[in-house]
Amino acid sequence: MNRDELLSICPSLREALLRNRYDTDTLLDALGPENHAALSRSEPVPVRRASAGCGELGTLIRLFLLTDDCPAAEVAAALAPLTVDDAVSAGLLESDGDVVRAALDLRPMDIGGGNRWVVSDLDGSLRPRETPVDHVIGVGHASLSLLQATPTAPVGSLLDVGTGCGIQALHGASYADTVTATDLNVRAVDLAAVTAALNEERLELLAGSWFDPVEGRTFDQVVANPPFVVSRARVGHTYRDSGLDLDGASELMISGVADYLAPGGTAALLASWIHVEGEDWRARVASWLPAHGIDAWVVQRDVADPALYVGTWMRDGGLDTRDPATATIAEEWLDHLASADVEGIGFGFVYLRRTDAPTDLMAEDLTHGFSDPLGAEALGYFERVAWLREHDVLTARFRVDESTALERVFLPGDEGWTQVVARLHRGNGPAWQHEVDDLVASLVAGMRGGDGLVLGELIELLAAAHGVDAEELAQSAVPLVHALVRHGLVLPA
Repeated sequence: MNRDELLSICPSLREALLRNRYDTDTLLDALGPENHAALSRSEPVPVRRASAGCGELGTLIRLFLLTDDCPAAEVAAALAPLTVDDAVSAGLLESDGDVVRAALDLRPMDIGGGNRWVVSDLDGSLRPRETPVDHVIGVGHASLSLLQATPTAPVGSLLDVGTGCGIQALHGASYADTVTATDLNVRAVDLAAVTAALNEERLELLAGSWFDPVEGRTFDQVVANPPFVVSRARVGHTYRDSGLDLDGASELMISGVADYLAPGGTAALLASWIHVEGEDWRARVASWLPAHGIDAWVVQRDVADPALYVGTWMRDGGLDTRDPATATIAEEWLDHLASADVEGIGFGFVYLRRTDAPTDLMAEDLTHGFSDPLGAEALGYFERVAWLREHDVLTARFRVDESTALERVFLPGDEGWTQVVARLHRGNGPAWQHEVDDLVASLVAGMRGGDGLVLGELIELLAAAHGVDAEELAQSAVPLVHALVRHGLVLPA
């Protein structure tokens, strides 16, 4: 691969891709939903059959998406005005007599705001190949989850740490005035530059470890899908292994990013953390944060058993788990986790905002299904936390969010239906639920917005009606109202 030559062919390659409508919508229309789904499952035969009638677009599908050997003459027609010789010289293609094949992965993506093309190394799913240390992966599940979970409100400056193929930086170009991206892997920086050029985006791309290339600078937003695999302190593949022991990569990112956030700046990070026997994972993550200057919202999306975790990442690295040599690696990996009393590995999103107040942390499980992206929710969460910091809820008026519903569950009993639980349920966003008793349900029902009673008056009225002590009711109600506000079920009027 020659970075300069790849950059030089981007204008003519872009022209060919546009002419053939090599984009996400056209691919879906040309292949049909069933064959398009087969492509995502790495099943080439249905896609190859469907692409046969797609002309030059079909050639591009077989060349770049199926990594087939293709006749040079057909590829020349599909890539014109780019010549096959120039594409081979740049490292985009490989030549073998009268046939050529892709040397790099080039595929369309819809990451919001229209079609984009992403350049990365071939993953070997359709044409087996070794995965070198500096392998640059394309857009996988982790990258997609971060794309969907990143706040996209307009910002001035964005930093993408560990950019890989450049997908997060490319996404950031749609909402940030300037985008800076770093990566320790020089090959990743080179391919990210090609991705940017092919999409006619201007990115500042810097090679270096973690935050070193931007030392002394601050940004309005930071995003990162770092090499967070929990393992031994070694590097097998730079895209996933940090060289730091266990969850050291996540600790480094979470503890260090505050220094690179401008006042009011936010960060959206993927991270993982170990669950140690007898310890609370939330306390572990909390220990990585500074005592002052950060609001943090950490959502744990999944917890993996060590054996499942190791097997998954070994297959990700192209290793056959049935091979005796691979089994030895797995044994050593699991022994290392066991020596640290690791009983699980958590994974999720970490959202941070730079403040001038004592650090506030909410770390919680979000393992149930939901459909709304978390990016806008994270910004809303930080606004609600800031409001709670500045206001006494007892003197404030509240309104119930229009998506909030009261659910009651009844089971048959000796004397008919018996209520066993009542929940306040938010119908959008992360779909939070809070179990409540009838007294709290009545308290929330009394929230009438701007022309209603303040919370303290509601509590006194409710206490009198039910014959309970108002001060005791307030002591239990205030923390609950804080939690309901944080989760957006109840909002300041």
